[in-house]
Amino acid sequence: MKKVLPDTNAYSEFTRRGGDIQKEFESADKIYLSAIVLGELMSGFRKGARFEENIKYLNEFILKPNVEVISVTEETAEIYGGIKYELQKVGTPIPTNDIWIAANAIETGSKVITFDKHFIKIPGVRVWRE
Repeated sequence: MKKVLPDTNAYSEFTRRGGDIQKEFESADKIYLSAIVLGELMSGFRKGARFEENIKYLNEFILKPNVEVISVTEETAEIYGGIKYELQKVGTPIPTNDIWIAANAIETGSKVITFDKHFIKIPGVRVWRE
């Protein structure tokens, strides 16, 4: 079963161009959308001039049968704590939200679709390569 979890930049790129990310989404059995990514998207939408259009498109995306919005669970928090500890131990700073997104991906067994190279530094995370 192919499971993917898009980072915020991957979702944004998908809405602009489709391309390789669209192929990944179409071939995925399950697309997990992290509540952390949703928060980043909502923040970004508010900064732009197309808030209503972006919300409408996001809601249509979420309603697709293979898309599931996931929250932070106790297991996510445990995974997050381990990742953050390991990264701090080796002196590798990574944005906190990306650690949460990585924890969601590990918890669900998903591959993170992202353009941020720092995800490859996170132990246990599978990362999509363009």
